[in-house]
This record gives sequence, C-alpha cells and structure tokens, in this order.
Amino acid sequence: MRVVLLGPPGAGKGTQAQIIAGRRGVPAISTGDIFRANVSGQTELGLLAKGFMDAGELVPDEITVSMVRDRLAEPDAKVGFLLDGFPRTIPQAERLRSSLQELGHGLDRVLELVVDEDELVRRLSSRRMLVDGQWVQRDDDDPETVRRRLHVYQEQTAPLSGFYETAGLLARIAAVGSVEEVTARALAALGQPGPERSDPTGQPSAG
Repeated sequence: MRVVLLGPPGAGKGTQAQIIAGRRGVPAISTGDIFRANVSGQTELGLLAKGFMDAGELVPDEITVSMVRDRLAEPDAKVGFLLDGFPRTIPQAERLRSSLQELGHGLDRVLELVVDEDELVRRLSSRRMLVDGQWVQRDDDDPETVRRRLHVYQEQTAPLSGFYETAGLLARIAAVGSVEEVTARALAALGQPGPERSDPTGQPSAG
C-alpha cells in the first residue's frame, strides 16, 4: 500500500495517518519527521535545509523531494508507506511521481480528508496548550489566523485534489464524526486490509 494523505489543517491527518498505517502494516511518514531526522542527524541534505531555515527562507523543493525519496528508499518503506504532509504543491507531486518511478513504484491511492471550513476553524481555535499551569490558546490558533492558514492551503495544496482525481487515484473521505468512523471510511476506500503491490504505472494491484 502506497498512499498519500491530503487534507487541510485541523482535518485530523496526523491521527488518521498513524491509525491507518498501523492497520495496514506500513510506516506513516511525515515531512516534519523527515526534516527533524535529517537536521538532527546532520546529513548533507539536513545541513542544506537548515541553512535555508536559519535564514528564514523556504527549503527548495529539490531538497525536500530528495529527503522524501531517501526516506521512501529505506527498507521499512519497501512494503508500502503512508505519506502525510507531502506533497503540498503540484510541482512536488510531479517530482514525487518521478522519484517513485525511479524506485520502481507508483501510488496506489490518495485519500483526501474533507471538512467544512467553519468546522475546521472551530476545531483549531478551540485547541489549547498548557502554559505555567494554565490552558491557553496558541497564537496561531485564533480564528483570523486559522482562516489565513486555510486560505494558504486552498491556494497551494487544494489543487492536488484535482491533480490526483485526474490520475484516477483520489478518494474523498468525510472527516467528520468520531475518529473510528473516519478511519472506517478511509479503510473502506483502500479496500480490504491485506498486503498490496503497485506496478510502476501507479495502478493499484492487490496481492
């Protein structure tokens, strides 16, 4: 099973990524984890990325894609993976496709968690963190900031929905209700649990 998980902030991607990957026996891979591993491990790519981050600049796609490709080439990802947080743009998706083809793989499915914007604002603006013994709202979780983040998502990442739909890979999942209900919908979209293989053309094939 080789899957990309899409969805706006507050859709529950991180939670669902861990559950779905665990149920299907593949690693859940997030770009945040990949960046932290490369920076803390002082890899060549990590040092390059850190230079951009320390300067307050965006890490170029070629560095990010190279990190992701290296991670997908590791032994635990040979049986499959679930990517959370990557790709974020269509150019990144195109580079991911090329990288997977070089590894002899293709994507089996792209799951998009769909939630109404007002519900996303409610979820994110109600989050709290513990500071000096008191629960307070995070600075980036006030409703106005949340709506700005969602606007950026709509501009940069939402077009991936159409990109993967055209490729015949997209399944939209209503990310409302309990965690268990959302998981059940996602697993149903992936088919029955069990090992799967994917040919280099990106078409799913059950094994």
